[in-house]
Amino acid sequence: MTGLSDRADARSKAMRLFQAGVRAADPEGATRTALAAEDIRAACRPDPGGRLLLIAVGKAAMGMARAAHAALTDGGPCQLIVVTNPENADPAGLPEGADLHAAAHPVPDAAGLAAGEAVIAALAQCDARDRVLALISGGGSALLPAPVAGLTLADKAAVSAALLASGADITEMNLVRQQLSRLKGGGLLRAAAPAPVTALILSDVIGDDLSVIASGPTAPPIGDHARARALLQARGIWEAMPAPVRAHLEQPDQGHDAGPGPVPPARNHLIGANSVSLRAMHGAAPDAQMHNAPLVGDVEDAARHVLSLGRGTHLMGGETTVQLRGQGRGGRNQHMALCVALGAEAAGWGESWVFLSGGTDGRDGPTDAAGGIVDARSLARMREAGVDPQALFADNDSNRALAASGDLLMTGGTGTNVADLQVLIRW
Repeated sequence: MTGLSDRADARSKAMRLFQAGVRAADPEGATRTALAAEDIRAACRPDPGGRLLLIAVGKAAMGMARAAHAALTDGGPCQLIVVTNPENADPAGLPEGADLHAAAHPVPDAAGLAAGEAVIAALAQCDARDRVLALISGGGSALLPAPVAGLTLADKAAVSAALLASGADITEMNLVRQQLSRLKGGGLLRAAAPAPVTALILSDVIGDDLSVIASGPTAPPIGDHARARALLQARGIWEAMPAPVRAHLEQPDQGHDAGPGPVPPARNHLIGANSVSLRAMHGAAPDAQMHNAPLVGDVEDAARHVLSLGRGTHLMGGETTVQLRGQGRGGRNQHMALCVALGAEAAGWGESWVFLSGGTDGRDGPTDAAGGIVDARSLARMREAGVDPQALFADNDSNRALAASGDLLMTGGTGTNVADLQVLIRW
């Protein structure tokens, strides 16, 4: 592969492979497949006189809700609550009477707070004859805030913002969030008791720990108050926590304000994950090298790993973190794309390479881009547009840099979320 047409072909190939990974995470298809199993369907049937409560939360909530409602409702009593981000909150296909909430991500807002109260109120009406089906996907943690007594939405938003800025990974973030919520860390199960709960879960977490995905509303908590305090202190942000948060975490654990004792049981079923999408990408390019070890940790360390790879097509997945040092805009995928472009120039890679890094949800950080797709000419295009890529990188302003070179990966909201996917093509 040589020349401009080959670079264009490589960019097109990288896009096709990324899209194959996103399609494999289709929430409607995964939900339909899961509910075709009679044991799962049976677990969702209410007892005589009971009702079915469907609660769909996360960036994939719309598709999961549509598929579940179509598969399970046959005229019996059913209540449907859907909580997702505004880009995906299209009521088309939802039944009349569905309670749809569009809430903010990654920092929670008042709409999410109202959604949390609606979910808690619906769960409070459940009895042993009822059945609850929770449809959980990535983003659910921020989308469904339900602060414990004494905390405000502003307190929780400040915690989320500080954790994001500190470079905390998703497990660390959700460990803290669980200790401040009535629904996370098994809180949904406590609120639903005595109604049995089944959950279908689309994972955006590398390793697929059910306690971490959307902060584990149907799974035991990751840790306790002491672990959350230790984490915040280790990250150097304990003193930055709002006073009510520090006061709450200094108290003995009280079962998330829902009483002591173990989390009630649930039937949890994992129906999609980053690894599934990675295998789908490999199916679309069997000659490519699929890297099973995920790209995790600091995004710049992950970029150095990408830069160590040789020629060929390389397929990767994972979820990294960014240390905020500047005032710019971007996200972990845009930052990685710019980092790889700068590193490839420094390493003398020449003209024959393309790299894509994108979030499967279609949104990278607080921007409308999914990530970035860069090539050997990207830095030149930035400089020709009058921007300094190295200075923008230092200011965490990857969005501006990639916009200048025409290298933003723009997909719009995809309606799913299984973390990030990367493609490197070198020839």
